[in-house]
Amino acid sequence: MKTQKLLSILLIIIVCFFSSCKNKTVENQFDNKEYAAFDWFNYKGKDQVFNTIKKADSEYLNPILAGFYPDPSICKAGDDYYLITSSFTYFPGLPIFKSSDLVNWKQVGHVITRKEQGNFSKMPVSRGLYAPTIRYNNGTFYVICTNVEQGGNFIVTTKDPEGEWSNPVWLPEIDGIDPDIFFDNDGKTYITHNGPPPNNEIKHNGHRAIYIWEYDLETQKIISDQKLLVDGGTDMAKKPVWIEAPHIIKKDDYYYLICAEGGTAYEHSEVVFRSKNVLGPYVSYENNPILTQRHLSKDRKNQISTTGHADFVETQNGDWWAVYLGCRPYEIDYYNTGRETFMLPVTWKDGWPTFEKGNEAHPFSHQKPNLPETKEIIPPTTGNFESNDDFSSEKLDFKWVFLRNPKDSIYVLQNSNLYLKPSEENIKQISSSSFILRRQQHLEFEASTKLNFSLTNSSQTSGLVAFQNENHYIFIGKRLNNDDKIEVFVERNALKQNEGKPEIIASQVIKSETEDLFLKIEGKTRYYDFYYKLSENDDWILLAKDVDAINLSTEEAKGFVGTMLGMYASNNHFKLSE
Repeated sequence: MKTQKLLSILLIIIVCFFSSCKNKTVENQFDNKEYAAFDWFNYKGKDQVFNTIKKADSEYLNPILAGFYPDPSICKAGDDYYLITSSFTYFPGLPIFKSSDLVNWKQVGHVITRKEQGNFSKMPVSRGLYAPTIRYNNGTFYVICTNVEQGGNFIVTTKDPEGEWSNPVWLPEIDGIDPDIFFDNDGKTYITHNGPPPNNEIKHNGHRAIYIWEYDLETQKIISDQKLLVDGGTDMAKKPVWIEAPHIIKKDDYYYLICAEGGTAYEHSEVVFRSKNVLGPYVSYENNPILTQRHLSKDRKNQISTTGHADFVETQNGDWWAVYLGCRPYEIDYYNTGRETFMLPVTWKDGWPTFEKGNEAHPFSHQKPNLPETKEIIPPTTGNFESNDDFSSEKLDFKWVFLRNPKDSIYVLQNSNLYLKPSEENIKQISSSSFILRRQQHLEFEASTKLNFSLTNSSQTSGLVAFQNENHYIFIGKRLNNDDKIEVFVERNALKQNEGKPEIIASQVIKSETEDLFLKIEGKTRYYDFYYKLSENDDWILLAKDVDAINLSTEEAKGFVGTMLGMYASNNHFKLSE
């Protein structure tokens, strides 16, 4: 008995010893002194409009996906709905959300998760993945999209939209963007897209066309010639521009072709055509556009603007809803949050679809769809919410993305810290720099983090960034100055104002017994404040007040993305050659 007891004790000691060795192996597999350690990241929305709206329990808030979630596409599978949006060169690409009630949207993954599906290296921020379409047919999910600098149009598929998607099937015949895939009742499949006008005869600036092809699901090939559906837009006499984002839906005896028109800025709109034959001819609705805000006063308060690029879905109750992109501008047409996803009901009158309040000032709240509300607790994607990440999970939350495909071992999650390895590239280069970012989802917000990073030379930095592109960002971080003293600083880059050269607009030498530094950005629509402190219990110290963040707006930075907030580290941020 005594021997058995001794053996049991010995066995416990051996198990504990090897367990300890295993943990030490994990802890020692990287030198965390070379990494910037982020203990937590907190984001808080503070938009005034959400504080003033009196929303009933029977209503939902617009946008349904706040922040940079443009070009939404939606489909229904069983009693669930799936929604995806453009992601350009952010990776993983094409975020995918799931909902059972069209109101509470849970991100369940991304469509593009592997480099062989999409390699965005050396691509500018607003290139990459444009305007996807998601559809469900006979047990398979399909996403068709355009990678504008690598291969063009492609299709990926899966049986499980929350899991891995296939490698791309490329469609080299298609010259254009914004592809749609439509499954007809007779078993045939069609692809529509935006492309150059017939014979490339451009009659005015912005002249584009919509085309259709037949596609064979078994051979995964296009099996027809290209056929023109719409040349130019709704009325060529008015010189319509940028007809794009086509989707075909079938209802009763008609095929409906819904398209965006007017360009994805203030003149944006949604228009509709119909035909008795999927191949046309298609007739324009006399009351087009069915969705736009371009005719409304630019001085109205709490604007929703640039609405268009819609996709329709029919519920199990026979009701119709549409998701579409829109913006929440300040000072007429500036928006740092990018293009967001909104939703409104669609009604049918005299055989044509119309948006409820589609041409009126869009509401921030609306009656919910007639669907059972989900019982699952889902993190909010709209309204004023707070999101805190303590990095205690084994994997990064889906809200975090990288700029382009990340390099191997760019980060480690361990001991409730995110360790970010400083890259040899920097924020000013078109490269896979060490960024881990999330979307700015409010006009007014706070973003804060706790950083620990040991500086060894004057080229290094790490900190908190508000990023639009390489020439348009604002960054608060720590560095060694010319006297080898540690200082916290704010750097702003705005191409127009600074000729693309970053400007240090504030700095302060700091003295601390630890390497800890707490950083905070407080956004106030156009102007941002930047704070720091040295310990948890200290008060925040204002380093730079009312920094003009108009450089983070799409109007200033150009392109198609919104502002991203997050963590950054570089060994070569202050290269003399930059």
